[in-house]
Amino acid sequence: MANVEHSGRPGEGFAGAPARARLKAARLVLWGVAAILAARQSAVVLGSPRGERLTDLETWVGPNGVLHVNGSLYDSTRFTGTPFGGLVLKPLTRAAEQTLGWGWTFGTLLLVVALGLVAARALPQPVSRRTALLAAPVAISLLMLSLPVRNTLWLGQTSVIPVLLVLLGCFAVRGERAGGLCIGVAAALQPTVLLFAPLLWFTGRRRAAVSAAGTFAAATALAWAAMPHDSHTYWVHHMAGVGLGGKADALANQSLHGALLRLDLTGPLEIGVFLVLGAVVATLALRRAVRYAHDGQLLLAVAITGCAAVAVSPTTWQHQLLWVLLAVVGRVGRRASDRYVWPVAVVLVTTFPAKMMLPNMPVVYPLRDNIVLLAAIAAATAVPFLSRTSPYYASPVPTEYAKPVPARFRHVPLLPFLRRVLTRPNLLLELLLIRVTYAAYQQVRLAATGGSNSEGRATAEHHGRLILDLERFLRLDIEHAVNHAVVKIDWLRNFFDFYYESFHFVVPLSVLAVLYWRRPVDYRWARTSLGFATLLALVGFWLFPLAPPRLMPGFGIIDTVHGVQDFSKPDYGTLTALTNQYAAMPSLHFGWSLWCGVVIAVIAPKWWMKALGLLHPLFTASAIVATGNHWVLDAVGGAAVVGAGFALTYLLTGPRRVDRADESRPGVPGVEDSIVPHGRPTAVSPPSS
Repeated sequence: MANVEHSGRPGEGFAGAPARARLKAARLVLWGVAAILAARQSAVVLGSPRGERLTDLETWVGPNGVLHVNGSLYDSTRFTGTPFGGLVLKPLTRAAEQTLGWGWTFGTLLLVVALGLVAARALPQPVSRRTALLAAPVAISLLMLSLPVRNTLWLGQTSVIPVLLVLLGCFAVRGERAGGLCIGVAAALQPTVLLFAPLLWFTGRRRAAVSAAGTFAAATALAWAAMPHDSHTYWVHHMAGVGLGGKADALANQSLHGALLRLDLTGPLEIGVFLVLGAVVATLALRRAVRYAHDGQLLLAVAITGCAAVAVSPTTWQHQLLWVLLAVVGRVGRRASDRYVWPVAVVLVTTFPAKMMLPNMPVVYPLRDNIVLLAAIAAATAVPFLSRTSPYYASPVPTEYAKPVPARFRHVPLLPFLRRVLTRPNLLLELLLIRVTYAAYQQVRLAATGGSNSEGRATAEHHGRLILDLERFLRLDIEHAVNHAVVKIDWLRNFFDFYYESFHFVVPLSVLAVLYWRRPVDYRWARTSLGFATLLALVGFWLFPLAPPRLMPGFGIIDTVHGVQDFSKPDYGTLTALTNQYAAMPSLHFGWSLWCGVVIAVIAPKWWMKALGLLHPLFTASAIVATGNHWVLDAVGGAAVVGAGFALTYLLTGPRRVDRADESRPGVPGVEDSIVPHGRPTAVSPPSS
């Protein structure tokens, strides 16, 4: 299964000296990013208080760790490794105890770097020269960012070692017996790695398969002879480790066994269903892995088998999920624009917590709680990875771009490679990115006050008094008068309360949905400007926490949405722990509504549609002031970030297209003249101003 050639197509990506210089610069930057991420992970672990970091390692090798005692390794159920793992680690106990922290952490980082280098070398051939040069730093960076590696570093686990041993056995070590030896040792540390033995057998490496099985048996027998009681406890009493390290139904256990327990299946029924499903997943995965191995995609075959091991293991903790990240090498989709969906989804699933991937709604809890497991099962059994014999493997259907639009300024756009795509983007990728971006927005917004509303209260109220003084100077302090006038009119109060609570998300999402379906080019332009505006607003929340009028003591504002406030213990409603109540400047309630109004006014074909669109920011501005949730100057700030968002979009990507034909889908009469052949841009330079 070892690769014999790593050179790729000569000369690709090297049209001249400038291209070579850019490639070297990109490689240097990527290696710098990988080094920064490694340093960051080390600093986070080593900078944490003793007792909060490397907790598993402390349990094993601390003064009273399980590797020190004369009793069973599994008396506390904290040690989750095999008896062979305990046998190997026990001689290293005192050395590990003396260097606990620095040595273990840096040793793990070196293993991660080695894993990234081997994975980069194992990419299916041929690869371009550019890919060969950039693959290693990209792989190492993704590993450093992934939750399995971060969890391994934090806990002081050894889960990187079995993955590295398997890759070494498949791609780096010469000789089938030596390769099988590596995989056998990995299986002795993590038993489900034995799934690689049939993969070796059915791909023609039968000596390696026999060597792997024999090494596993010998290592397990050696541990049984040295520690018979512990071996009986692990293999018989705990059935290969079941119940060690935590409750099997915990969310951290991303295996089929854990998922079935979370679905309230117990007893013999659960065991039977688990065995049947495990056998089905393993069989399908091995068949697919063998097929892709014969196809020359050896790394993908290894990833598929590893994902099956994740699913069929009785317990698969977060630090054991690296196999899912390796599945990123598979190619899915015939169109070039679809090629990014699978790798982006894998990176997101293995990098962000599940709560960032799916909304906090009970109906999606079963999906959210098992999202990594589902990704592993999908990779192992269902995802239609392309064969190297497919005409779309190396040459996907190209993306169709519109011709560049002349700009009014010499250096616009600053990023000419961000060209106008005529087709709509992949919906799954858009939904993933929107969801993750919004989750990150929520986290940053809350972190702007130090993680809770109480920590930023004094500063926010001080800023509120500054805003009130400025509004009084400018004669804009209408909040109190408007609020009390609206409170006296029940129907108007109810209307503004409903408008404030209901339309903030509904209208922007509706605008995006209509643009996505009807005007894909305008969708990209509008979505980008909205993203820039939201990013700039986050900077405002961070630098200037501001109490809204309803949370200003002594100002006399009646909170029409949340009710009467007790300022000794303000009631922020049901979102107290989820959002920053002092993120008032700028007002994204008004900013997003203004974005909707501008987009509708620019794109809508009828004058009455434009007028209706502009009514939305007018009603929103009235609602945020009448309900006491924002100052007038907050709306000014919201307008500023929206204007800056549109300006940045123009500056970086150039003007939007105004030709209706260019905004339609390809295939409609009149579009062909605006499409750049084969998806490549024409050499058209915008005229100078």
